[in-house]
Formats: sequence, C-alpha cells, structure tokens
Amino acid sequence: MQEMEEFKGDKRSKAYKEWKKNHSKASKGIGDTVAKITKATGIEKAVKFIAGEDCGCDERKEVLNHIFPYQKPLCLTEDEFDFLQMTFEIDKRTVLPNTQQHLLNIYNRVFKDNREMTNCSSCFLNGVYKKLERVYKEYLN
Repeated sequence: MQEMEEFKGDKRSKAYKEWKKNHSKASKGIGDTVAKITKATGIEKAVKFIAGEDCGCDERKEVLNHIFPYQKPLCLTEDEFDFLQMTFEIDKRTVLPNTQQHLLNIYNRVFKDNREMTNCSSCFLNGVYKKLERVYKEYLN
C-alpha cells in the first residue's frame, strides 16, 4: 500500500474521475441501448416530431432496462482503480500472492461474487485477472 500512496495527487486521480464518468454513462440495460440507437439513427427526433416531446420513450426505456438489465459490475473505488492501474502496468507473468488476494477482494466486491484463492495460476489469470482488466480498460477510452 506504500506504493499506492506515492501516486496520490498525480494524473491517476484525473484518470479515475474520467473512468468513473464513463462508467456512469454505460447502458444499464436493453432500454438504454435501444435509446442510443434511436438517437443515433434519427428515429428519436422523428418520433418526437410526430408524437410530441412526451412520446413515452423514457417510460419504455425504464421498463426495458428493468426487464432486461445488463450484468453491470459495480463501480471501482478510487483506491481500487489506482491499484488496478498500478498492477496492469507491471509484468503480467507474475502476480504475487498478496497482489492476488487484493485483486480477488476487488473482484468479489465489484462482481458481487465470493471466489476464494486458488493455487491454479492459470485459473486466476484467465478468470479474475482478465475480468478485472476488462472492467478497468473498458472505461479508459
């Protein structure tokens, strides 16, 4: 944890804020995806022109989100984000046990899971590590 404290106040805080902003924009369910498609294709404007501003689109979006939600992981805390950023910048071939445990704790919280430590490094890297890396990278761009 000593290493993480050295990164406080640098560009990583800005990176986390950007990540969190992008994470909150992610679709919650199929309703958000349909709304994005109709907006991008111009269908939304046409419907609002014909049916008026209150065309029921928002209600339909919420109903679809409720019926067909995405399995969206929880948002990372700033400390978790900083730890993942630091972890993914170093050599991926070796993950020390204390780092594995910390990654597993983050994974269990973010994915609402209850996985335990394993001696199978391949299982850890292909499961926990890659899923956390995907969550981390998904919102960087």
